[in-house]
Amino acid sequence: MDNAKIIRVTRHWVEHFVIEMNLCPFVRRELVNDRIRLLATPASSEQELLEVLQHELIRLENDTSIETTLLIHSNVLQSFDDYNGFLDIADQLLTEMKLVGVYQVASFHPDYQFEGTGVGDAANYTNRSPYPMLHLLREASLERAIDAYSEVDQIPVRNIELMNRLGQDKLIELLELSKAL
Repeated sequence: MDNAKIIRVTRHWVEHFVIEMNLCPFVRRELVNDRIRLLATPASSEQELLEVLQHELIRLENDTSIETTLLIHSNVLQSFDDYNGFLDIADQLLTEMKLVGVYQVASFHPDYQFEGTGVGDAANYTNRSPYPMLHLLREASLERAIDAYSEVDQIPVRNIELMNRLGQDKLIELLELSKAL
């Protein structure tokens, strides 16, 4: 699949799934201000993805006009178990680069599954995306956004309630709509 389509699908998902359902109240402003970098990588191995991740962290360090990056990797870590294991490697990279506390890596995957939930549990859709991706966040910006939002602890509760109300069939339909672009 070509990178332009992957980016188009991901942007549609951000606009019509994440923003329209208000899953993350902080993302709309960054999208409107064009401060979200959508990067589709052709990486086909964990090592290649790790190198792209390192380069993207360096880019974030050097370009403050980018608030956050969605690093989309459609050719590697298709298995959620493999993806979940890679998150530890990503955290190790942050440690090696002395960027712990500066950035954090949030996780989104088509088969995302929270510990203790069933595969079909609607709550998992809060972190399900059209493709596997690593969301690189600036911690200082995240902390400012959280401080300015009065009910931040209610976001996950509200999101899970919404996912349960919509149900798995509707959520699958919504994700498939993005991929049909």
